[in-house]
Amino acid sequence: MPYTPILGTLAYVRDASRSQVLLVHRNARQDDAHLGKWNGLGGKMEPDESPVSCIRRELMEEAGIVVEAMALRGTINWPGFGPNGENWFGFIFLVDAFEGTPWTRNEEGSLCWHPISALLSGELPLWEGDRHFLPLVFDEDPRPFHGVMPYAHGRPTDWQFARL
Repeated sequence: MPYTPILGTLAYVRDASRSQVLLVHRNARQDDAHLGKWNGLGGKMEPDESPVSCIRRELMEEAGIVVEAMALRGTINWPGFGPNGENWFGFIFLVDAFEGTPWTRNEEGSLCWHPISALLSGELPLWEGDRHFLPLVFDEDPRPFHGVMPYAHGRPTDWQFARL
């Protein structure tokens, strides 16, 4: 049977000082599989989109900003991640320049700036697996990472990655 994951994008938007990151607190919908967690912005890719056009659209829809500079930091294959065991494949971006003022709220929850150190130190409630790849998003290594993080029962069971 062919492997057909849901394709998505995820962006971490830094402020001009590069010390803070814009996150969404998923607190708006009780049926949200991400309820209570802080996350980057992004979503599902449409059939006519590239990863770049998808994340540009998602950031406009979710934060009201126009991306001016971004870098692909990596890709992650998340087999079993979805609420019903769906497989996901994500393109992870770091956005360093944008136009506009980010909204303070969207249909998924509150948007807030947080120190990157708080994101990396575990001070915020995140998906457990995010703690494995987030240091790679913000490190100084220019090479993108490519990882696989299988999930079972809402938890990661492994994490492997390589950089090319």
